[in-house]
Amino acid sequence: METVVIVGLGNPGREYERTRHNIGFRCVDRLASRHGARFSRTACKSRLAEFVAADRRLVLAKPRTFMNLSGQAVQGLVHSYRVPPDRLIVVYDDVDLPLGKLRIRPSGRPAGHNGMKSIVAALGTDQFARLRVGVGRPPGEAGDSLVGHVLGGFSGAEEEVVRAAVERACDALERLLTDGIEAAMNE
Repeated sequence: METVVIVGLGNPGREYERTRHNIGFRCVDRLASRHGARFSRTACKSRLAEFVAADRRLVLAKPRTFMNLSGQAVQGLVHSYRVPPDRLIVVYDDVDLPLGKLRIRPSGRPAGHNGMKSIVAALGTDQFARLRVGVGRPPGEAGDSLVGHVLGGFSGAEEEVVRAAVERACDALERLLTDGIEAAMNE
């Protein structure tokens, strides 16, 4: 049975749980919940949930490294599970997408996201699927204030949009697994 690794990016620790940077964790948490799976094991510097869906063994991972070192965990997962890059999917936040907007791509550059830079450097390739979840960029924010933005939480109104985006992200991941990346991108 083919194994697919889906990595949700975020930062470990309670203080980061509900931040913009941790939307990847929220997506894989919800996907695990949909399938009755739990993050019950730790390996490869990650918390793991495993289950079978769409005739594949799915390994959901939440790296225990901080965002900027995500590549360490992902490299370990890819090697440990013997997964080629075309069976790796990374879910992460994107400040350049409006809040709640999703974008799926089969490959691409990290575009300033430090977690993705770390993964691309560790794997030596950018040829793996990614699902970006928009967290928005406040007007005029840059540099240190942008760091504060991604490490900040969502307002009450934003939280409603985020919950819906997480559900749509899970739908997109399931569609990608059953019908392929082109179908998921088009939807």
